[in-house]
Amino acid sequence: MPICGDVDVIWYDPRRADAIHDREFEALLLAWEPSIAWSVKNQARMHVRNGDAPYISATDAMRYWPETATAIAVRRSEAGGCEIAAPLGLDDLFDLVLRPTPRFRRDKRAIYEDRIRSKSWSETWPLLTKIDA
Repeated sequence: MPICGDVDVIWYDPRRADAIHDREFEALLLAWEPSIAWSVKNQARMHVRNGDAPYISATDAMRYWPETATAIAVRRSEAGGCEIAAPLGLDDLFDLVLRPTPRFRRDKRAIYEDRIRSKSWSETWPLLTKIDA
């Protein structure tokens, strides 16, 4: 099954917070797999764009993302397995629930609603249940 949309790659290194490093990683990924729309973001600088206090890790940054079900990351472990980071849990992802994170329920609600519309998730995944609380 082809990947729809983009693939977000997050990382965390405050010593290399300039966006040029993200572009370099995107170029490498695109050369490796050109059929995917790669989006690379160093979470060490994203707090500035989002108006938050500095994040302490990539996992910490995910706590500030708009939806609970998208605040999930997977990486390959040194042993060859997978490690999952899900600071807001996995239930909403597995239950097909679209729910705003606490901050986007109140302070940033308009951003959350615009994002839902622009992504057309309800049309793409008709079994998705939107929960506002």
